[in-house]
Amino acid sequence: MANHKSALKRIRSNEAKRVLNRYQHRTTRNAIKKLRELTDKKEAEALFSQVVSMLDKLAKKNVIHANKAANLKSGLAKHVAAL
Repeated sequence: MANHKSALKRIRSNEAKRVLNRYQHRTTRNAIKKLRELTDKKEAEALFSQVVSMLDKLAKKNVIHANKAANLKSGLAKHVAAL
């Protein structure tokens, strides 16, 4: 168990951030799956911009690596363009 007040606070804040990161990462993965299943180009383009924004936010916060975000965005862009 932690002995310092700051260590106790760090434990609490780490847990809060972990829960939020997991939620955002899971939500983004679900949005990516939904985008890959779409067949309508208009809907796909609308959802694509939202998914790109989600990926950029995750990469900015180091939840996922910046290169992984770039690879996902590239693949999704190709998918939307092919519709």
